[in-house]
Amino acid sequence: MPGTIIVTGAAGFVGFHLTQALLRRGERVVGFDNLNPYYDPALKHGRLAELANMAEADRFTFVEGDLADREAVKALITAADVDRVVHLGAQAGVRYSIDAPFAYLDSNLSGHLGVLEAVRATEGRIKHLVYASSSSVYGNRAEGAFSETDAVDSPISLYAATKRCDELMSQTYSHLYGIKQSGLRFFTVYGPWGRPDMAYWLFTKAIFAGEPIKVFNQGAMRRDFTYIDDIVAGVIATLDNPPPEPANRIYNIGNHNPEQLGDMIAILEREIGIEAKKIMLPMQPGDVVSTYANIGKMQSDFGWSPTTSLADGLSRFVAWYRQRFIQA
Repeated sequence: MPGTIIVTGAAGFVGFHLTQALLRRGERVVGFDNLNPYYDPALKHGRLAELANMAEADRFTFVEGDLADREAVKALITAADVDRVVHLGAQAGVRYSIDAPFAYLDSNLSGHLGVLEAVRATEGRIKHLVYASSSSVYGNRAEGAFSETDAVDSPISLYAATKRCDELMSQTYSHLYGIKQSGLRFFTVYGPWGRPDMAYWLFTKAIFAGEPIKVFNQGAMRRDFTYIDDIVAGVIATLDNPPPEPANRIYNIGNHNPEQLGDMIAILEREIGIEAKKIMLPMQPGDVVSTYANIGKMQSDFGWSPTTSLADGLSRFVAWYRQRFIQA
């Protein structure tokens, strides 16, 4: 009988949706999160309430704790019935890493190392460690799709640097200790219950309120927006297929279809029914002009491809936002 899955960052955007999907297919999940105030913890508590109200809630346990607490992480992962780990917990945000760099040291570096050490302590009982990396490791590239074989030695934000360091630490632990791992480079995940610091959320909130939106780089940016349901399907496909031998595989998980920022704004205007007031601004430090995922490796290894268009995904997000915040 399959054992328990640990999901770190379970009260976060991706962790919440992943936990829902795992519970619905019959898994037992222990979620771990520190509920930090990087954005309003009420949203994280709201996600946890949704999990608690599921019919499958008896197979979910939530543990509040910090990734920097090595003993807590070790106790979590070395529990006797745990056999898989999805490590999504991290300090998020490119721009915030400029203001609060030590938060990234504690969570993204020390936290990732703590997870690796805990998995090592199980002496092979953990069948697969899947962890979140980021498209930001590719740096500031303007042309062409990003491939896993591309050089990633020029990060332009501390956040990106920590995610690349996580990949390198994982590579070392696979080599030294035979841990089977898969790192997923997420590309601009969006959807209901998302992060309120993301552009699509900030724009939606401002448009509903009749306030101006800040459009950076004069709007000349493209993002490979990837809907949350597609991301979750890709994470589960990866989790279910560990490497046959100890390895640290790296995968892009994106929509393979970069969209202009202006097109995203136009979709939101149409769904909300209000034209946005725009303030055009220069590029922000640490930001990149374009992201574009080559997903051939995910397709060939797992048969995974995204299925949700930006128009459909934003329509679902706006409907959720309207119900939760406008019509509440």
